[in-house]
Amino acid sequence: MTKLDQVLAAIDAVNAADPRQDEGAPEALLYGQRMSAEAEALFPEAPDVLRIAARGQHIERWIKPRAEYPEGRAGYLTWRRDLAAHHADRTGGLMREAGYGAEDIDTVGRMIRKEGIKRDDLVQALEDVICFTFLRWYFAPFAAKHSDDKVRDIVQKTARKMSATARARALEIFEMPAHLAAAFRE
Repeated sequence: MTKLDQVLAAIDAVNAADPRQDEGAPEALLYGQRMSAEAEALFPEAPDVLRIAARGQHIERWIKPRAEYPEGRAGYLTWRRDLAAHHADRTGGLMREAGYGAEDIDTVGRMIRKEGIKRDDLVQALEDVICFTFLRWYFAPFAAKHSDDKVRDIVQKTARKMSATARARALEIFEMPAHLAAAFRE
């Protein structure tokens, strides 16, 4: 078993303990596998660090529930920051156990914490994977529960996070109404 295989299996083993279910599977496990599939589709020659960051991006997400943080934007941002730090630390520990060095562990941590988005190619690649995973697997259920204005706002925010290449590819892959597709052309 390669170091990469060992880390991915370890992440899956941890995420298999998620008590939340999605389509009959532990939610974090399914999300990590979907992230890996999108990473493979978008970046078939991806380095280990991108493959690991994609799989570990939501590791043990259930242990820091949003409800434990204050309401409002400040509480939300604190929750997201704390989660990212936990995901990076937990994934880094599994990488260390598999024999990865400090440089790779630091790189994955930076990617998961989204340090350097729009400036660092690897961080941006992970963000593109995140956005494609959302669009493919989570957008339709989200849109069904929210108003058109909220949906348009989320689509615009998603498109802004993506690289120009990813926005163009999203237009090729995903069918969407013209008023939503416009966000990917800006």
